[in-house]
Amino acid sequence: MTHPTKDFKVAVVGGGMCGLLCGIGLVRAGIEVDVFESAPKFEEVGAGVGLGPNAIRALDGLGVLEAVLRRADEDVPTLRPFRFLAGVGEHEHVYNYPVSAEDSGLGIYRPAFLEALSPLIDPAFVHFGKRCNSISVTTSGTHLLHFEGGSIHEADLIVGADGIKSVVRDFVVDHSSSSRLVYSNTIAYRAILSAQSLKEAGVKTDLQTQPLCWLGNDKHIITFPVQAKQMINIVAFASDSQTSLGSVTVPPPWVHSASKEELLNVFAGWGADAITLLQQIKNPSKWFIHCMHPPLRTYVCQRVVLIGDAAHAMLPHLGAGVGQGFEDVFTLCKILGHCQTSAGNINNALEAYDSIRAPRANMVLQSSSSQGRIYEEFLNTHGDRLETQKRLAGTWEPVWHYDLAGEVATLLENMYGH
Repeated sequence: MTHPTKDFKVAVVGGGMCGLLCGIGLVRAGIEVDVFESAPKFEEVGAGVGLGPNAIRALDGLGVLEAVLRRADEDVPTLRPFRFLAGVGEHEHVYNYPVSAEDSGLGIYRPAFLEALSPLIDPAFVHFGKRCNSISVTTSGTHLLHFEGGSIHEADLIVGADGIKSVVRDFVVDHSSSSRLVYSNTIAYRAILSAQSLKEAGVKTDLQTQPLCWLGNDKHIITFPVQAKQMINIVAFASDSQTSLGSVTVPPPWVHSASKEELLNVFAGWGADAITLLQQIKNPSKWFIHCMHPPLRTYVCQRVVLIGDAAHAMLPHLGAGVGQGFEDVFTLCKILGHCQTSAGNINNALEAYDSIRAPRANMVLQSSSSQGRIYEEFLNTHGDRLETQKRLAGTWEPVWHYDLAGEVATLLENMYGH
């Protein structure tokens, strides 16, 4: 166990993928950390998640990649490029997104990721069943976390890793700000099915070799293999492009059960393989997708900082949200763990974090929205296929090929010198 060497204490609110990773990174940096999770144990909602080269580099830089690989679908991180095809008609091929041999990626089941990381942190630092209600400031400048049931925890710095419905965000965001969490006018139907059952049902499209994006008009479907390619993660998106973003409010909960009949009705008229695929989903879950609009101008207020979806909840169309959270964690841990960062200059450290993370993650947030429009403005004509190829070309390059470690190193050099 690493003994604390820093003169400040950190509390991480949220024990999901980013919160747990942050707790591990901060402990290894010699910082006294407590992680607070509202659930009774580490758990993640959802199925598989794809990690691109930038996310892999962040995990490697934090020293946890080997542990993750032991629970992942591949022994060696391998980037599986998307293939795009028409959702209607004969499912004509549209585009294969090119990747280089140097690019690495990973598909992993979300619960498996938590199982890989949870042994890496002392259980004494993790507190379950702790739902944060609010944050207050003491006269000395420390922060108090207030939990359901009346308990309180004091820390010098609070990290909000509490996801899309973040309570910590309420402290950071000025209520006069126009930035808010809004319904994106998009619904996602989710399921995970065995690859064998889909073959037996008559699906002819190869679902196991690489992720697929089935393009359409105001709709698209994502399929990708998980769990050693034996299971297929399916997400079927349907959007209302005629309604302005943020004009419709959806009361929680934002996840419901849906019927197979509803799903098939939404995708009526799609091609044979797409319909056969959807017919096998007996009990789809229905997600009302939300995002930050417009993006937050800052992820920091006083000594409270946001990471992951709490900071930049984005549409999932680049598969980049988790990776941005990992970049947040890498950046925060390297800045706070620097030998010259102390209680006396935490504010400067958080300002430095904000200076590179807000512009970067907000760019990816906005690019994710643009990517969704490419997927759902597809009319399956020859000219449209050519235009879609042009629009898709290079869209992942700014996400994947970003030198985070170099930018953080330059930032620290500017802060503290050589």
